[in-house]
Amino acid sequence: MVAARLVTIFILSLGILNLAFAQDSSSASALPVVEKELEVAMGIDAVEKVEFDYNPKVVIGSDNLLKLILVPQKREIIFRGLKPGRTTVTIRDNLGDIRLRYTVVITATGKSNVVAELRELIGDVEGLDIGIKGGKVFIGGEIVVPDDIGRVSKVLASYPEVLTLIELSPQTQRIIARKMTDELARNNLKDVSVRIVNKTYWLEGVVSSDGKKKLAVTIANAYLPPKIASLAATGETRYAGADSDPIIDFIAVNEKKDPQPAPKMVKVTAQFVELAKNYGKVFAFKWAPLMGEDGSSISFGQTQTGNVTSTSKGTLSATISGLFPKLNAAKSAGYARVIQSGMIITRDGKKATITKNTQTPFAVGTGDFSKATQSNVGLNMDVEPKILEQEKIEMALNFSVTLTVGNDAKVTTSNTISTNLVIKSKESAAIGGIVQNQSSTEYDKTDPAPSTATSGSTASTPLFRLLRSKNYSTTKTQYVMFVTPEIIESASVGTEEIRKKFRRRE
Repeated sequence: MVAARLVTIFILSLGILNLAFAQDSSSASALPVVEKELEVAMGIDAVEKVEFDYNPKVVIGSDNLLKLILVPQKREIIFRGLKPGRTTVTIRDNLGDIRLRYTVVITATGKSNVVAELRELIGDVEGLDIGIKGGKVFIGGEIVVPDDIGRVSKVLASYPEVLTLIELSPQTQRIIARKMTDELARNNLKDVSVRIVNKTYWLEGVVSSDGKKKLAVTIANAYLPPKIASLAATGETRYAGADSDPIIDFIAVNEKKDPQPAPKMVKVTAQFVELAKNYGKVFAFKWAPLMGEDGSSISFGQTQTGNVTSTSKGTLSATISGLFPKLNAAKSAGYARVIQSGMIITRDGKKATITKNTQTPFAVGTGDFSKATQSNVGLNMDVEPKILEQEKIEMALNFSVTLTVGNDAKVTTSNTISTNLVIKSKESAAIGGIVQNQSSTEYDKTDPAPSTATSGSTASTPLFRLLRSKNYSTTKTQYVMFVTPEIIESASVGTEEIRKKFRRRE
């Protein structure tokens, strides 16, 4: 019985404890929502302390009127007014229950209007902070992008009452120093460097003349952004020296002659193009029947060759040949194009020659009077280039090319150009050429059947002769020469392109 009573008392105690815990939980979940009113002036941030750990997901009634900056680690919320108006802010704890609700009224004053204008004009500049402190509108921070300096200076010129606390960011100065160094290297001042010391630019290095030293200082000054006075310059007199010249020259001059640069090379490419066309047309009509004497009879008939014969017994015999007219009509045309190309590389002001010749042997005469000879065809180029200002090249050029006429090696034609000209590097020019047109027309000179006599006849007398012909021929020949000079640093330039042309599959 005693054991049963102890069990009953233990069960009743557990029930009482659970009831008390439920009442405590219900009372904790039913914590009241704290309502607060807050007035925020535009340009003046308000910092509110929260007594509990709040959920960072804070709800703003109108986020275009108010901006919140949350600091959960310190249980702080910063209220920043954007536009005049009224809105609410709801804050929950980490359990999701609403614990605090602000009714925020954003007001605008004369100074807050200035803050709003500045934020609209230069609020997007990286590194700047705009607000009201100590009853004054201020703008402070460090400008990161050098191009923003001019924009900020232009805007602040219209607001003389604004307290300016702006300086250049050290990162910005390092970027400017790097640009100065790159530009000095591009102007053959590779031994001069720029570094930042105490917010000033130190030029260090060695140059070979005072002129190059002045050039380095001029280049560095050209990259300086619009001047922003140091904050120390606006303070007490003892800081006046801090706003000194932003560029300090530590360049040493070592008087010595610069080594002569390697002479430049000139690549000259010449192309010779010859175009030849010929056309011939002939039409000839001939009728000349012949009669030959060979017997004493006359007979008429047709032979196997198509001639009409007549015979007569006793006194006369004759054969009429060429009874049918002869007709000849034909056309002929030809086209040929020859391209010769030569390329040579030489130093500035030095003469160069390139030659390519082909010898073709042939015999002249017959029998005991024949002898061997040869024809030479090929290309020869002499050039002496001289580099002028603005990448222009003066050239004394002699160019000659000898070609065969058609497929006959015995007949050659020569073309020669000798000139002095000025051409810009990498540009091509047609420096000379000849165009030749030749046409001829002949009438009644082309005989389609030069001989119509019958084989074995002692004489042939045409009964009558009718010949009509027209022979028209035209020949057009033209050639032109192109030249292209190019200034190169080394003779190896373009070698890969030439190798591709001569590369063969293995």
